[in-house]
Amino acid sequence: MPTATVNGISLNYQVKGAGPLVVLIMGTGSPGRVWDLHQVPALVKAGYRVCFFDNRGIAPSSESTQGMTIDDLVADTAGLIELVREGDEQAFVVGTSMGARVAQELALRRPELIRKAIFLAGHARLDEFQKTLGEGERALADAKTELPPKYAAAITAAMNLSPTTLSDPRSARDWLDLLEFSVAPISAGVRAQIGMDENFDRGAAYGKIGVPCLSVGFEHDRMIPAYLSAELAKAIPDAQYVEIPDVGHYGYLERPEAINEAVLTFLQS
Repeated sequence: MPTATVNGISLNYQVKGAGPLVVLIMGTGSPGRVWDLHQVPALVKAGYRVCFFDNRGIAPSSESTQGMTIDDLVADTAGLIELVREGDEQAFVVGTSMGARVAQELALRRPELIRKAIFLAGHARLDEFQKTLGEGERALADAKTELPPKYAAAITAAMNLSPTTLSDPRSARDWLDLLEFSVAPISAGVRAQIGMDENFDRGAAYGKIGVPCLSVGFEHDRMIPAYLSAELAKAIPDAQYVEIPDVGHYGYLERPEAINEAVLTFLQS
């Protein structure tokens, strides 16, 4: 993946395919290559040019260990769009979780860059559970506490996967093995990501978004409950809302065919 200097930092990115530009924005703690498992191939096959990247905080992009704000991430994404677009081309933008929040702010602040925007597990605010969970994650990271891999895998699965997946012995075992293998200490860059302000409520502000938007909720999402994604759609004029059944926060990995269908249907409508 090439690295470019964007908004004063290094951003690691990749572009695949040919056609209208789609920019994918990943959530907290995950590299952009996660999109390459399911969403990038589907979009390229459908005739799109897809850009995905590592947000600041995820090496080899700048880790910004001194801290970051949502404004930084929005400016990073805007700068990357300006770098990879052709002429004055507008981009389709898709974000998940934290990436959805970036896409939401981008649609509000830089509408001239956006053709349509899709928010997977989008949200205009966090409820008390998410705020408390965030406080706990930061305290755990600062205490340098390393959970036993099996326990960490079980907690991650419970928070991010659907009961449907976890009730199937084979699927549950595959996911738990993968998550256990993936356990790693929280890096300084990821610590900076989870340190961003969580006391926001952007519902009123999003009433000024003028680009076409789709909010996608995940039925069994414990990290960003579907009601928050539905609430987001109501805040944005003329926004559409779709709820994907039998998925948790990892919906784009858990049922990628359903997510891809929702994304492509909206892009092509």
